[in-house]
Amino acid sequence: MPDNQALILISIYLKISELYDFDLKYVCQRFSNNNEPEFTDQEVMTVFLYAMSQEERFTISQIYKFTDRYLRSWFPKLPSYVAFNNRVNRLGEAFSRLCSILLCDHKPVDCSLDFSLLDSMPIITCSGKRAGKVAREITNKGFCSTKNLYYYGLKLHALAFWRPNRLPFPESLVLTPASENDLNVFKQNWSGIRNRVFWGDKIYIDAPYFKQWESQTNSIMYTPVKHVKGTTDCIKQRDRASDDLFSKAVSTIREPIESLFNWFIQKSDIQRASKVRSTKGLIVHVFGRIAAAYIGLIFNS
Repeated sequence: MPDNQALILISIYLKISELYDFDLKYVCQRFSNNNEPEFTDQEVMTVFLYAMSQEERFTISQIYKFTDRYLRSWFPKLPSYVAFNNRVNRLGEAFSRLCSILLCDHKPVDCSLDFSLLDSMPIITCSGKRAGKVAREITNKGFCSTKNLYYYGLKLHALAFWRPNRLPFPESLVLTPASENDLNVFKQNWSGIRNRVFWGDKIYIDAPYFKQWESQTNSIMYTPVKHVKGTTDCIKQRDRASDDLFSKAVSTIREPIESLFNWFIQKSDIQRASKVRSTKGLIVHVFGRIAAAYIGLIFNS
C-alpha cells in the first residue's frame, strides 16, 4: 500500500476509534458474552469507510474482498464474509450517529446561516413495476417527478446551507418512506427555524400555511410560481414574463442542492439499493455511504 494511502487508513481508524470511545459505542453496545470481539466495531467501520471512500468499493462483498486481499496484514482478525456482513448490518445506528457528528464538526466557515436549500432524493430498492419486499416497515411506493419514475424504497430529504460557488452543506438529513410528501417533512422537522430564507421547488407551495408561518417565525419560503387552479388564460399571459423570471431565479439558486445529491451518487452510489436484503442493511446503505462520502472529503483534502 502506498504511504499516502496507509496514512489515510490510519487516520480514519484513529478518527473512528476516538469517536467510538466518546460517543458511537453507546448506540451499538453488546450485552452478551461476545461483547469484546477480536475484530472490533472500530475496525469494521474503518474498512467499510476506507474501501468505499478511497477504493470505490460500493457493495459489502466488494469491500470484504478488497480487505481480504489487500488489507489482511492490517486486519489479521478479519472474520468470514458472513460474519463480516452481519457485523456491518448491526452498525446502522452507529453510522447514522457518525453522519451527525461529521456534519456538525466539519461545517465549512462559508456556510450562509441565512439561506437554506431544500430538496429530496429517491433511494430505490426496486422499480414500481414490482412489489417491494425489502424493509417493508420503512419503505413503500413513491413517485420521483425528476426521473418520471415510480419506485419502491425511501426518500432522503435534505436541508442544506447555501454556500457561494460551492456545493451546499447539509444542515439536516431526514429519511422517510418514498411516498412521504416533502412539504409534510418540512412542517414536521424544520418549520420551527426562525429568521431564515428557504428555497424549495413547487412541492413546497402552500400559500395559506406559509403566510401564517412567516408572521410567526420571520422566515420565508421561495418557490417557483405555480398558478392556482381556475386562473384564466388572460391572467397567465399577463404575468408570464414576471413569473418566468422569478421561477428561473429560484431554480438557479436551488440548483446546487441537486448537485449535492449528484455528488452523493457519484461518491457512494447511494441511490441504488436493489441489492439490500434487510431493514438494517438499508439503514447502513444510506448512512454508511453518506459517512463514507464525507470521510473521503475530509481526509483527501
